[in-house]
Amino acid sequence: MKTTSYAALALVCALGAAGCTSRKPADVTPDVHWQGVNLPADSTGTRHYRSTFTVTGDLRGVTRLAFNQFKRKMEVVNPADTLVELLPGYFAIGSTRFDNATGTDTIVFDLLVNGSLAGVSHTPTAAHLVKADGSTIAVNFSRKPLSDCEGSYETMPSGEEIYAFNESIRPDSARGVYDIIPSFKQVSLTGGTSTVNLADVKYEEPADANADNIYTITVAGDKMTVRAPRSMWAALRARIAHNFGNGTVELPDVIINDGPSMPYRGIMVDIVRNYRTPEEVNKIVDLMSVYGLNKLHFHVADDEGWRVEIPALPELTDVSSRRGYPLTDTDSYLPQMYFGDGDPLSSSNSGNGYFSVEDYIALVRHANELGIEVIPEIESPGHARAAVHAMNIRAAAGHPEWLLREPGDTSVYTSAQALHDNVMNPALEGPYMLIDTVADALAEMHRRAGVPLRVIHIGGDEVPSGAWSGSNAVKELMARENLASESEVHDYFVRRVNDILAKKGIKMSGWQEIALDRPVEFNKEVIPNTYSVNCWTQHGGREDNVLSRVARAGFPSVLSNVDYLYFDQAYSPHPDEPGLSWGGYTDEFTALHAYPARLCGKGLENVIGLSAQLFAETFGTDADLERMLVPKILGLAERAWNPDSTYTDRAFNAVLTDEIPKWEAAGFAYHVRQPGIHRVDPTHFTVNSPYAGNVVIRYTLDGTRPDENSPVAKPGEPVAFGDASQIKAILWLNSHPSHVTILKLK
Repeated sequence: MKTTSYAALALVCALGAAGCTSRKPADVTPDVHWQGVNLPADSTGTRHYRSTFTVTGDLRGVTRLAFNQFKRKMEVVNPADTLVELLPGYFAIGSTRFDNATGTDTIVFDLLVNGSLAGVSHTPTAAHLVKADGSTIAVNFSRKPLSDCEGSYETMPSGEEIYAFNESIRPDSARGVYDIIPSFKQVSLTGGTSTVNLADVKYEEPADANADNIYTITVAGDKMTVRAPRSMWAALRARIAHNFGNGTVELPDVIINDGPSMPYRGIMVDIVRNYRTPEEVNKIVDLMSVYGLNKLHFHVADDEGWRVEIPALPELTDVSSRRGYPLTDTDSYLPQMYFGDGDPLSSSNSGNGYFSVEDYIALVRHANELGIEVIPEIESPGHARAAVHAMNIRAAAGHPEWLLREPGDTSVYTSAQALHDNVMNPALEGPYMLIDTVADALAEMHRRAGVPLRVIHIGGDEVPSGAWSGSNAVKELMARENLASESEVHDYFVRRVNDILAKKGIKMSGWQEIALDRPVEFNKEVIPNTYSVNCWTQHGGREDNVLSRVARAGFPSVLSNVDYLYFDQAYSPHPDEPGLSWGGYTDEFTALHAYPARLCGKGLENVIGLSAQLFAETFGTDADLERMLVPKILGLAERAWNPDSTYTDRAFNAVLTDEIPKWEAAGFAYHVRQPGIHRVDPTHFTVNSPYAGNVVIRYTLDGTRPDENSPVAKPGEPVAFGDASQIKAILWLNSHPSHVTILKLK
């Protein structure tokens, strides 16, 4: 992890940069506890819920409580309090009640928030205190589980629903020794068994030098032989070790013929919205390799940060890899977003950090050794607030040619994340200078890694309407280039960026907006240098949806749609499930069912693969990210390798269950499904588990949350519930608990 030191920031302050204030922690860390209560609709029919912060500790000198939460309209209840929005998703409560702090204080802030509260990720995610001089105080922040809050049952799956689903996926037989994920295409048992030393697997190159991505595994005569292109050897070693071990094992004699059907099998990992260290990203790469994935779409620049060092433009990381409490409009860092403690120098929160040149080179090398290509994404022209802000700082230091937005631009727009200043201006030269410089820097890092940079993902998505409506420079560009609309201005930007990359021998990738329903002449110019297009929405029928239209136009298309493959979407509507839900809910079975042929009509021949997305708004820790990835990665891996039907849900779940000890051994956090609860007669209930093997399910009948001391219910065995009005149960898989399941009886 790369962060700026206190000494480095002191030097920046000495040179006159704005927004430099020491962040000294308090002697005793205050506590901030949040809880929410749903309220019924008022007389106007508007839904509200109550949001309560309880602040406890030494609050002398404090003037504000700042917190992060997805943008919602809200108001304070107490007239002594005030609420301001510092930035969409970042709020601060001021109060005259802070003036009376004595050193042993408790202040409760009540807010009314518009809308309903369906999931934990829409509650506050982080908080900190602010003193009069702008310095911040970290806090111990906690939240009451929504499932323990009044009114949380509205969206929660019932115990009976979960019971029925668990029954539908419960493995009805043990997995076979050669049942793995992704599954082998052809397994031919030849009779007999072999005692194989897996540390001594024999690797051979195929007789046909053109046999790309096709391999054979033979087990016979106490030997395992793998015949595969040399480029596959490292990844196959990892898969064999993961599935069969490293020591001496007894295996049925077999001939396996296999190979991936799709050339693009990827995961997009976002380290911008919340930073993840090189160690964690490399850990994800290792997991990708054992499941046959080969593209790391590396999201390193967006509105909320810039996460890779570009030596020629140090402001990108000096300024935009750090987030904190804002003091002025020209701060030498970005405002706090999502998670953090308001301190732009802290190394303990996910707002701060970046990959150094050496970190990035090491990642590229490590991934390449495992057959995985790193595709860096530099968002443009939208989703670019971090770059815009960094280049504003550079321009203020005497380099106005680097500006990405036009001074005096009166354009009025709101981005998907409710920002109003995050779009590059295609009529300026600054954006093209930035992309040219960044492309050269990334290419040099790849050269040093010994892995040529083949492609850069330029983003290109979600440019809001009106983004350039008030720009004189864009109006002049439109007149000069005979452009009739902002859509054509966007096309102009994409063509210029494509030309910059093509001249460097680098192909271009982008989201669907760079390719969807574009003019024929645009397609002719851009397609030859397009590596891939991620199609992220699925509107329309099989023949006329986004994927079909982009593929039919001739673009190499990657199924990436939110309905099946946005892994940042919550597993279920349970209120304690982290993740978003704007695109629905995504679990391991949803990903398994992402069949390209079912989702694309004409143009299927141009669908080159699948990609899952891990946008990181809701991932404050490594464990948060890992639980959203595992076990969803299994469904992605199976469908990307084998786009046609393979495992049934039951058979898939049997293999999944056997993967769990491997995740434990590798130190991965993983998601645990809930137990089901079924009322078997007027006086008894029973529980079930989605997993084969040993689990522990504990329950309560008094309304409290089950813990390690609660009584155990064994799957399938009736338990009397007496006069209880509800049953609560939690499943423990190893040391990992599920969310609580509730069955209301009255």
